[in-house]
Formats: sequence, C-alpha cells, structure tokens
Amino acid sequence: CKEVGAYPKCGGCVGFAPPDSTPGVMTWEELLEHMDNLEDWGQDLIKGWHKKASQLQTASSKEQHTEQQAEQSCSEADLAHRVQFQNKLAGICEDMCKEAGAYPKSGACVGF
Repeated sequence: CKEVGAYPKCGGCVGFAPPDSTPGVMTWEELLEHMDNLEDWGQDLIKGWHKKASQLQTASSKEQHTEQQAEQSCSEADLAHRVQFQNKLAGICEDMCKEAGAYPKSGACVGF
C-alpha cells in the first residue's frame, strides 16, 4: 500500500486499522472510550469483592458452627474429667470415714 501511495487510506486490506492520527494525544472519543473501559473494569472488580466477601461470610458461619461444636466437645470432656475427679475424691472420702470410725454412719458425704 505504501509503494502505490494508498497508505494510510488503504481499503483493499482486510482488517486494516489505520494508525493513530493523533499519536501521544488523547482525543475526546478516546477519553470517553477509556472512561467506559474504567467503569466496566471497576464494576467487575466490585463484583469480585462481593463474591469474595460472600465466601468469607459463608466460611465464617461454618467456622462459627465448628467452634460451637468444639466448645461443646470441650465442655463434655471437662464434665467427664470432673466426674472422674469426684469419683476419686469419693473413694478417698470413704477411706477417711472408715479410718475415723464414722463409716457407714457419716452424713458428711453427700449422696452417701
């Protein structure tokens, strides 16, 4: 096209895009197109943030449920240890009452 003098007004080439007529300077049309692109980009970014926030909220509620289950498990384990400790004390208390001669008449032991 350059050799025959048709460049840059070449119409014979398929998909030909003429060079920028104002290199290094942004025209109003280019500015408006750029602003549209920024708007689309910003909206896509916000959609991604909403999606991420939703995932975090879902994960947070799952973690909260897991924490509640863990707390319940800890409470159950604590109760089991307390029962073992009280049973151990009950045996010691009974032995002490026997040594003092108060067994089986002792009213000091609850549930005796």
